Amino acid sequence: MNIIYRKLTDNDLDIFIKMRIHQLREEGAKDEIDLEPTLRDYYLRHLSDGTFISWLALDNDRIIGTSGMSIVEKPPYFGCPSGKIGILSSMFTDKAYRRKGIAKTLLSKVVDEARKQGCSTVQITASDMGVLLYSDFGFEKNDNFMQYKL
Repeated sequence: MNIIYRKLTDNDLDIFIKMRIHQLREEGAKDEIDLEPTLRDYYLRHLSDGTFISWLALDNDRIIGTSGMSIVEKPPYFGCPSGKIGILSSMFTDKAYRRKGIAKTLLSKVVDEARKQGCSTVQITASDMGVLLYSDFGFEKNDNFMQYKL
């Protein structure tokens, strides 16, 4: 196994989107809407303006792991003096490659990107499967996170 890591490009979007949808379903999503067009639009816009960054893990030419981070800006606050926040998504590793350090390497790469972009914090809504990875990395739980669906 010879894993290489590189950034996502527009040419990778077909498989990246399929993997994202597979990940959402594996995490329990039940909606049956066609997300492909809106995901493609999102990734194209935000890859081009630098507000979405993704690192991939490949075994030969096959993508076996993904990461993603959207960079958003809010008014600065004490916990985030720059106001820039990296929001993680698309953290996924093919089942056959799990528990080999791939997700940790991908996480390190996107966190480094957040630092380079001037983010003061990185956040994620972790799946049950990912909690240990993020806790071991140093993420802390925030019990105040709430959401209101429109």
